[in-house]
Amino acid sequence: MFKTVLYPIDHSLESLQAAETVVKIVEFCNSNLVLLSVVTVPEGEDQEQSVSPQAIADLLERAQALFVQQGIAAKVMEREGKPAFVICDVADETNADVIIMGCRGLGLTEEGVADSVTNRVINLSPCPVLVVP
Repeated sequence: MFKTVLYPIDHSLESLQAAETVVKIVEFCNSNLVLLSVVTVPEGEDQEQSVSPQAIADLLERAQALFVQQGIAAKVMEREGKPAFVICDVADETNADVIIMGCRGLGLTEEGVADSVTNRVINLSPCPVLVVP
């Protein structure tokens, strides 16, 4: 059913909570798993709030180790850019059959819907998107 699962991760609790769903689907479908973390390059004043490349590398390493404990091998990818666009580009590159991602609930207001990474991925994705609340 799903030969390749793309799992974009970040430091959010919601991203971590989606891991259980990823494990279940990858095991059930015997899928290949691609872990992706997107480094955003902030502009101007926001540079202090950016996540360091080492923090991203550590996050990916920890995530990969968690999946290895479950007996799941994962390909790890780190990219730079705007998260929604990068996620969709990687889904296309890897021929992902599904993207599984957490949702931070930022789309609860009309203003938040347009700015939500999850909403943008849903609208731009070349494959189905499973959003884990």
